[in-house]
Amino acid sequence: MEYRRLQAANELANGSSQSRVARKFGVSRTTTSRWQRALQGKGVEALRRRRATGRPSRLTIDQKREITAIHAEGARSFGFPDDRWTTARLADAIEKRFGIKYDQDHVGRLMHALGLRKPKFHYIFQMSNHQGSQPQPRVQGEALPAA
Repeated sequence: MEYRRLQAANELANGSSQSRVARKFGVSRTTTSRWQRALQGKGVEALRRRRATGRPSRLTIDQKREITAIHAEGARSFGFPDDRWTTARLADAIEKRFGIKYDQDHVGRLMHALGLRKPKFHYIFQMSNHQGSQPQPRVQGEALPAA
Protein backbone atom coordinates (compact mmCIF):
# COMPACT_ATOMS: atom_id res chain seq x y z
CA MET A 1 0.00 0.00 0.00
CA GLU A 2 2.91 2.31 0.70
CA TYR A 3 4.22 1.63 -2.80
CA ARG A 4 0.81 2.55 -4.22
CA ARG A 5 0.71 5.80 -2.23
CA LEU A 6 4.19 6.73 -3.39
CA GLN A 7 3.31 5.96 -7.02
CA ALA A 8 0.17 8.08 -6.69
CA ALA A 9 2.23 10.89 -5.13
CA ASN A 10 4.54 10.78 -8.12
CA GLU A 11 1.55 11.08 -10.47
CA LEU A 12 0.12 13.98 -8.45
CA ALA A 13 3.49 15.74 -8.37
CA ASN A 14 3.72 15.38 -12.16
CA GLY A 15 0.41 17.19 -12.65
CA SER A 16 -2.13 14.36 -12.91
CA SER A 17 -5.59 15.25 -11.64
CA GLN A 18 -6.89 13.74 -8.42
CA SER A 19 -9.73 12.08 -10.34
CA ARG A 20 -7.32 10.44 -12.78
CA VAL A 21 -5.06 9.21 -9.95
CA ALA A 22 -8.08 7.90 -8.04
CA ARG A 23 -9.21 5.88 -11.07
CA LYS A 24 -5.73 4.62 -11.87
CA PHE A 25 -5.01 3.37 -8.34
CA GLY A 26 -8.53 2.22 -7.50
CA VAL A 27 -9.12 4.56 -4.57
CA SER A 28 -11.74 7.17 -3.81
CA ARG A 29 -11.29 10.78 -4.80
CA THR A 30 -11.38 11.63 -1.08
CA THR A 31 -8.35 9.41 -0.49
CA THR A 32 -6.50 11.02 -3.38
CA SER A 33 -7.36 14.46 -2.00
CA ARG A 34 -5.98 13.43 1.41
CA TRP A 35 -2.78 12.18 -0.24
CA GLN A 36 -2.48 15.48 -2.15
CA ARG A 37 -2.82 17.52 1.08
CA ALA A 38 -0.27 15.32 2.87
CA LEU A 39 2.12 15.67 -0.06
CA GLN A 40 1.76 19.46 -0.13
CA GLY A 41 1.97 19.81 3.65
CA LYS A 42 4.72 17.41 4.70
CA GLY A 43 6.08 15.98 1.47
CA VAL A 44 6.57 12.37 0.42
CA GLU A 45 7.50 11.26 3.97
CA ALA A 46 3.89 11.87 5.02
CA LEU A 47 2.83 9.04 2.69
CA ARG A 48 5.32 6.47 3.94
CA ARG A 49 4.14 3.61 6.13
CA ARG A 50 3.95 4.36 9.82
CA ARG A 51 3.47 1.93 12.64
CA ALA A 52 0.05 2.32 14.21
CA THR A 53 0.59 3.02 17.89
CA GLY A 54 -2.82 2.09 19.23
CA ARG A 55 -3.96 2.75 22.76
CA PRO A 56 -1.18 2.80 25.36
CA SER A 57 -1.13 -0.08 27.82
CA ARG A 58 -2.66 0.56 31.22
CA LEU A 59 -0.03 -1.76 32.72
CA THR A 60 3.55 -0.64 33.21
CA ILE A 61 6.48 -2.81 32.15
CA ASP A 62 7.10 -3.68 35.81
CA GLN A 63 3.46 -4.71 36.26
CA LYS A 64 3.70 -6.95 33.19
CA ARG A 65 6.78 -8.58 34.70
CA GLU A 66 4.81 -9.06 37.90
CA ILE A 67 2.02 -10.77 35.92
CA THR A 68 4.62 -13.24 34.66
CA ALA A 69 5.65 -13.89 38.28
CA ILE A 70 2.00 -14.22 39.36
CA HIS A 71 1.45 -16.76 36.58
CA ALA A 72 4.51 -18.74 37.70
CA GLU A 73 3.20 -18.86 41.31
CA GLY A 74 0.04 -20.58 40.14
CA ALA A 75 -3.63 -19.76 40.50
CA ARG A 76 -3.83 -21.26 44.02
CA SER A 77 -1.83 -18.32 45.33
CA PHE A 78 -4.86 -16.18 44.41
CA GLY A 79 -7.37 -18.45 46.11
CA PHE A 80 -8.40 -20.63 43.17
CA PRO A 81 -8.92 -24.36 43.79
CA ASP A 82 -6.10 -25.45 41.43
CA ASP A 83 -3.04 -23.92 39.74
CA ARG A 84 -4.59 -23.71 36.26
CA TRP A 85 -4.74 -20.16 34.92
CA THR A 86 -7.67 -19.28 32.72
CA THR A 87 -8.12 -15.87 31.14
CA ALA A 88 -10.98 -15.17 33.57
CA ARG A 89 -8.84 -16.09 36.58
CA LEU A 90 -5.89 -14.02 35.43
CA ALA A 91 -8.20 -11.07 34.68
CA ASP A 92 -9.48 -11.36 38.25
CA ALA A 93 -5.92 -11.50 39.65
CA ILE A 94 -4.88 -8.44 37.60
CA GLU A 95 -7.87 -6.51 38.90
CA LYS A 96 -7.14 -7.52 42.52
CA ARG A 97 -3.42 -6.73 42.28
CA PHE A 98 -3.40 -3.60 40.11
CA GLY A 99 -6.99 -2.33 40.15
CA ILE A 100 -7.15 -2.62 36.35
CA LYS A 101 -10.14 -4.44 34.87
CA TYR A 102 -9.49 -6.26 31.61
CA ASP A 103 -11.81 -8.33 29.45
CA GLN A 104 -10.95 -12.03 29.21
CA ASP A 105 -10.22 -11.69 25.49
CA HIS A 106 -7.67 -8.99 26.15
CA VAL A 107 -6.08 -11.05 28.93
CA GLY A 108 -5.69 -13.89 26.40
CA ARG A 109 -3.81 -11.56 24.06
CA LEU A 110 -1.74 -10.30 26.99
CA MET A 111 -0.88 -13.87 28.02
CA HIS A 112 0.19 -14.60 24.46
CA ALA A 113 2.33 -11.45 24.31
CA LEU A 114 4.01 -12.35 27.61
CA GLY A 115 4.65 -15.93 26.48
CA LEU A 116 2.30 -17.42 29.06
CA ARG A 117 0.05 -19.23 26.62
CA LYS A 118 0.82 -22.42 24.79
CA PRO A 119 -0.22 -22.52 21.13
CA LYS A 120 -3.41 -24.38 20.39
CA PHE A 121 -3.37 -27.23 17.92
CA HIS A 122 -6.37 -27.74 15.73
CA TYR A 123 -7.00 -31.35 14.87
CA ILE A 124 -8.73 -32.32 11.68
CA PHE A 125 -9.74 -35.81 10.76
CA GLN A 126 -8.81 -37.25 7.39
CA MET A 127 -10.71 -40.29 6.20
CA SER A 128 -8.51 -42.75 4.39
CA ASN A 129 -9.59 -44.35 1.13
CA HIS A 130 -9.82 -47.77 2.79
CA GLN A 131 -13.26 -48.94 3.83
CA GLY A 132 -13.71 -49.59 7.52
CA SER A 133 -10.71 -47.45 8.50
CA GLN A 134 -10.91 -45.16 11.46
CA PRO A 135 -10.29 -41.43 10.94
CA GLN A 136 -6.68 -40.50 11.67
CA PRO A 137 -6.13 -37.24 13.58
CA ARG A 138 -3.40 -34.95 12.36
CA VAL A 139 -2.29 -31.46 13.31
CA GLN A 140 -3.51 -28.83 10.86
CA GLY A 141 -0.72 -27.92 8.47
CA GLU A 142 0.94 -31.32 8.82
CA ALA A 143 1.53 -33.22 5.59
CA LEU A 144 -1.01 -35.85 4.66
CA PRO A 145 0.20 -39.44 4.94
CA ALA A 146 0.99 -41.14 1.64
CA ALA A 147 -1.90 -43.27 0.43
